[in-house]
Amino acid sequence: MTPWFRRESEALLLFVRVTPNAKKDAIEAPAERDDGSWRLPVRVRAVPEEGAANRAVIALLSKAAGVPKSDIAVDSGTTARLKTIRIAVSGGDQDTIIERLEKPSGKT
Repeated sequence: MTPWFRRESEALLLFVRVTPNAKKDAIEAPAERDDGSWRLPVRVRAVPEEGAANRAVIALLSKAAGVPKSDIAVDSGTTARLKTIRIAVSGGDQDTIIERLEKPSGKT
C-alpha cells in the first residue's frame, strides 16, 4: 500500500479526497484510487463555497486526530477535491494521529 500520508520532521502531510455536500461528516478508511495512489476519503456536509468545506474538513480532522484546529492547514488543493493537509506535529505523536485517522469515523 502506498501511504496516504507523508512524515516530515515537524509535520504530517495527509493526502485526502474531499466530498462536499455529503449527507454526513465522516472520515472513511484509506482507499486506493484508479491511478494507484492512496487517499483518505473525507466527507463533509458543508458546501464548497468561500472555504466552508475546507473549514469543515479541518474541524473534522481536528476532532478525529485530537489536535487543535490551529495546527491543521490546507497545504495544497484549496479549491480541489484532492488536497494535501498539513498537521503540525512531531515524532511519536504522528503515529497516534495516523492510527486514529485509519479507523473510519462514521457519523459525526
